[in-house]
Amino acid sequence: MRIRAGFEIIYECPAPTPMLLVLNTHPSRRADLETDDRLNTDPSVPVTHYQDHFDNLCSRILAPAGRIRLTADFIIRDSGQPDPSGFDAPQAPVEALPDELLIYLLGSRYCETDRLTELAWGLFGATPPGSRRVEAIVEYVHHRIQFGYEHARPSRTAWEAHEERRGVCRDFAHLAVALCRCMNIPARYCTGYLGDIGVPARPPGDFSAWFEAYLGGRWRTFDARHAQPRIGRILMARGRDAVDTAIATTFGVANLVGFEVTTDEIDAATTLLQPASAQ
Repeated sequence: MRIRAGFEIIYECPAPTPMLLVLNTHPSRRADLETDDRLNTDPSVPVTHYQDHFDNLCSRILAPAGRIRLTADFIIRDSGQPDPSGFDAPQAPVEALPDELLIYLLGSRYCETDRLTELAWGLFGATPPGSRRVEAIVEYVHHRIQFGYEHARPSRTAWEAHEERRGVCRDFAHLAVALCRCMNIPARYCTGYLGDIGVPARPPGDFSAWFEAYLGGRWRTFDARHAQPRIGRILMARGRDAVDTAIATTFGVANLVGFEVTTDEIDAATTLLQPASAQ
């Protein structure tokens, strides 16, 4: 299948403001792109790129005083297959994990394993280790938190989401990640596009958050927000939590005044004309 995806994000800056942006498709999906996934700025400003230690593609700009519009519009190929499910994958003992995975067992800014460990072992200590334990965590988080855009709060942690019992997709992901780590399962936070393909549309469009758990020798996708296999995920970034995957980090005042994300399945004949001035 083919997916057309993109966004329009508008900021108002009272003064020139440096920005760090994580808005491109993850390099692991680069081979699937039919058109360039370019970050366009209006007004046009220089854009520099680098790849961070999570392999996310990051962009740096200096936004001028006033309004700046950030956009992208691209086409990507996808298998059209839903997330794998129903597999039986073992959990590796901590002592057998590769060194580079240990960071995904530790607490982080939004995933306070120290506050959740006793709860996690009380809830999941009797479940079979491995994929069935992660599935139990997903089911618990899915029913524990009530989803609602009106519940969004960027400072909410996994513990707070558990106690408040409400949040948005990032809160579902943070709580599931933290509970997995408490149970000695490496888990990492993911963000990207997830359009309403194969399910009823639920406007407004937004980026989505899910997570990956390391089972059976590789990373596997789970989604506590939806708790069912979905079609057409487009990964943008991975990390310990939302700190590592923030779509925009501003070093100064930048007021968000416009935000729209689109993700739609398209037919084989659709083409896309990209602007020559794209950064």
